[in-house]
Amino acid sequence: MNPKVSIIMATYNRAHFIVETLLSIQNQVFKDWECIIIDDGGTDNTTEIIKPFLKSDARFRYFNRESTYKKGLPGCRNYGLDLSKGEYVIFFDDDDIIHPQNLSISFSSIESSKADFCHYGKSPFIDTHPELNNQVVSLNKPITINDIQDIVTQKIGFASCTILWKKSCFSGNKFNEELHYAEEWECYIRLITNGFSGIMIDNILYYNRKHPNSNTGEYFNNNPLRKESYTKAILLVIQNLKQRQLLSYYLKRYFISKSIGFKEYNLFMKILKVLDLPIYERLQWQVFSKVLPYRLMIYRNKRLIEKKI
Repeated sequence: MNPKVSIIMATYNRAHFIVETLLSIQNQVFKDWECIIIDDGGTDNTTEIIKPFLKSDARFRYFNRESTYKKGLPGCRNYGLDLSKGEYVIFFDDDDIIHPQNLSISFSSIESSKADFCHYGKSPFIDTHPELNNQVVSLNKPITINDIQDIVTQKIGFASCTILWKKSCFSGNKFNEELHYAEEWECYIRLITNGFSGIMIDNILYYNRKHPNSNTGEYFNNNPLRKESYTKAILLVIQNLKQRQLLSYYLKRYFISKSIGFKEYNLFMKILKVLDLPIYERLQWQVFSKVLPYRLMIYRNKRLIEKKI
């Protein structure tokens, strides 16, 4: 029989982290899973490191990314989706720790609510093994297309590894393999705007390791590949929201404000092109963009003065 849940994990030169991650998967209270590990062409000894898991536990499956899928997380995840046998799918990273009740809580929540997905919380850690929170929270909050504003602005943080999905959600909705950062943000917004609805629970069920060589770490260290990918993701999200008539004034303002941090990519003008606004509205946003840095500076200075008082 096929497993209920397919865990998809891309890996690339993480032999020094992946054992701890695989152990936390093996320690899941919920046992009906498969874990598909997709190697993105790594050059370290990951293959040797994970051999004991592959030999002793048939639920672990290891593959090298095929050339028909582009290098990077999206390509690996898409390959994993095509290989997966479960009714549900979840994406874990190769350097993190998974709470032992992750699958049991998220699976029971999604089954009882008949939702398309279940979103849960995560907590960062740096070096030492995180202290696992065993508190069980039964409160379910529905997430629908009405929450799109909070999802886009990440008030509701849809991280790649914090959602258990029905696999059927990804039928015709794969990850964009041109993206190398914010690919899950772009993909998950696409899924929500396609009408899939879910629930959010308050449990912390995932622990993400903070280190400079993660994709997020590289982004905040101004890696040009990650930065440019984020600009591409922003434009794709705007186009999607515009087509579905979900692009509110607030979201336009949010994206225009974000463009200030990407001047080297000419993001502001690219956003205006995607929006295809009337001339008067275009001029309004140009004025807003010019004035906003000064307004932010005045606001920050005011906050500093208030703190001193």
